[in-house]
Amino acid sequence: METALLFCIFVLLFLINVPVAISLAVAALIVLATTTDFTMYMIVQRMFASLLSPPLMAIPAFVFAGVLMSHGGIARYLIAALRSWFGHLPGGLSVVTILACAIFAAISGSSPATAAAIGAIMLPAMIEGGYDKRYAMGLIAASGTLGILIPPSVTMVVYGIVSEESIGKLFMGGLLPGLFLAGMLVVFAIIYARVKGYGAGEPASWRERWTATIKALPGAFLPFFILGSIYMGIVTPTEAAVLSVFYTIIVSAFIYRELKLPDIRKVFREAINISSMIYLIIAAAMVFGLFLTSEQVPNKIAEWIADSHLNRYAFFFATNLMFFIMGTFLEAVSITLITLPLLLPIIKALNIDLIQFAVVMTVNMELAMITPPVGLNLFVVSAMAKQRVEEVVRGVLPFILILIAGLVIFIFWPDISLYIPRVLMER
Repeated sequence: METALLFCIFVLLFLINVPVAISLAVAALIVLATTTDFTMYMIVQRMFASLLSPPLMAIPAFVFAGVLMSHGGIARYLIAALRSWFGHLPGGLSVVTILACAIFAAISGSSPATAAAIGAIMLPAMIEGGYDKRYAMGLIAASGTLGILIPPSVTMVVYGIVSEESIGKLFMGGLLPGLFLAGMLVVFAIIYARVKGYGAGEPASWRERWTATIKALPGAFLPFFILGSIYMGIVTPTEAAVLSVFYTIIVSAFIYRELKLPDIRKVFREAINISSMIYLIIAAAMVFGLFLTSEQVPNKIAEWIADSHLNRYAFFFATNLMFFIMGTFLEAVSITLITLPLLLPIIKALNIDLIQFAVVMTVNMELAMITPPVGLNLFVVSAMAKQRVEEVVRGVLPFILILIAGLVIFIFWPDISLYIPRVLMER
């Protein structure tokens, strides 16, 4: 009864446009205060304790690095280099957009940041190149979702904290699936361009290509710097996140010289807004989970599934359906924090690898980024293109099918997720 009351209050608050974090916290506070022995002092103490985990320091660092890159010229020079090599091919601009999002995802760890940074440059270029505006918007929104799968990933950091799995291994597990999805998007973009007859631009000279490539190298080296230092055991993911901030500042301010002193305030404001939202959701979800744990909801769900004799594939189907529904009104961090504590006992009971489930769950979160009414990437692209969200949704529909196809492949072919952490790290 109390659990039903908790979810009813949460849904009611959300439906009247109360922010997700506030809805989670208020619903949990009301039920905890009226049905349990928890005092307000204990609840506040638990909220602050949930934010003391050292791996959480990686989140604002990756967010800050991503914002710096979008303002410091790294994204622009990266796109210029890719365009010089691929822009003349049929569908070249769409391929450049996908590859730029994949590389930027390996730096920022954020889906909306990836869509915003790359879309601001590529959306006008694609429209000017004769691409349908609706298709261009959908491509950017979908390609931006790679930001939470290709490491480093803020969603993977949160998953690792909740599941107590190695964040470094989770990053490794997301690498091949992220590149695989990027490859699927590239293949679709090329086929679509040939069918629609989208023209190609003028080919760049070899001198222009090498000049653009050399110019982009300082920024393009950052993913190798981050992931290489983690995989070689030199630094932890949290330390790598902080180092990426310093590296980005050096490249943007002293090599490209595009990050000026007046820009710092804007960068800090944007990074603080994004990080604060994530931290508030984490603290609120902790209170939400506190009640569920006190009522032994995870154990009851695990017992129900055990009694139902669901196999791993039926479980994947049920959780994917649940994630898809939740993704229409919640964002990735909220879904992870609300559902993962409930699912962990079942995942272990069914002998599903935590890294494979992390990839499957993250791809579901990618779908959440581009499904209405609360898909963050839809709003980012809509605001950038000055179009209604409905137009972006129409453009993104074929890409939703591609992500679902990728999701099915990752469920039935777990080695895509497990090859690097299992074979190279002898997991």
